[in-house]
Amino acid sequence: MIRSHGRSATTPLLSVTGITKRFGGVEALAGCTLSVREGSITGLIGPNGAGKTTLFNVISGLTPADGGEIRLGEDRLDGLSAHAIARRGVARTFQIPRPLGRMSVLENVLVYAHAQPGEGLARVFTSPARVAAAEQRLRERAHAILESVELAPLAGDRAETLSGGQKKLLELARALMSEPRMILLDEPGAGVNPTLMRSLVEAIRTLRAAGRTFLLIEHDMDLVTELCDPVIVMAQGRTLLEGPFAEVRRDPRVLEAYLGTAA
Repeated sequence: MIRSHGRSATTPLLSVTGITKRFGGVEALAGCTLSVREGSITGLIGPNGAGKTTLFNVISGLTPADGGEIRLGEDRLDGLSAHAIARRGVARTFQIPRPLGRMSVLENVLVYAHAQPGEGLARVFTSPARVAAAEQRLRERAHAILESVELAPLAGDRAETLSGGQKKLLELARALMSEPRMILLDEPGAGVNPTLMRSLVEAIRTLRAAGRTFLLIEHDMDLVTELCDPVIVMAQGRTLLEGPFAEVRRDPRVLEAYLGTAA
């Protein structure tokens, strides 16, 4: 059933309420409100300029909101730094991957682990065995994550040598290393060939089955159809409606938002 946006009947993992953001005279977000159910793969679609990536930037702390409230469970996120939001369990990927090109694939994943024991110089000297054991556990977890996204054979390769699709998989692996409760995926299918797309889809489904929660921006409607339920439509900086994609795509309001004319 399609509904104009409101809170879910169950307590959501992510709640965005009345978020506003202006850039000069442009109102990028105009009281945007949405919620994401825990354990779901929720799609976020809308025409170019709808405010989707700006919303991701606000949720993840890269851009401060001008007003409104964001919560992850009981934690208030708006007003926190990107680093603090990541610590509370929000990870995100970018439409254009940003790997550390001269580092190996494995090293790219390892740097995303929180509270690495070797970061404290005193601990390195006072408890070297404990630090070494902890770092070995992190390496084992990083290898397991790379295995889950089918990048384990490339663990020792420099990240800059990966294809565009492989860099998207690496972005997902890095996000997972931070042990997030919520993963924001910004156009994960853009520029990915069909073979790697299948790997990406299966990885996301497996993670969802293991309890991960996703909010996903995507323009590839085939990918949205395959992965997302529900789908939230944005237009002009606010949420328009929410529902199963098969119903949302036929709604006259959606057609008007995309085409500029009512069906």
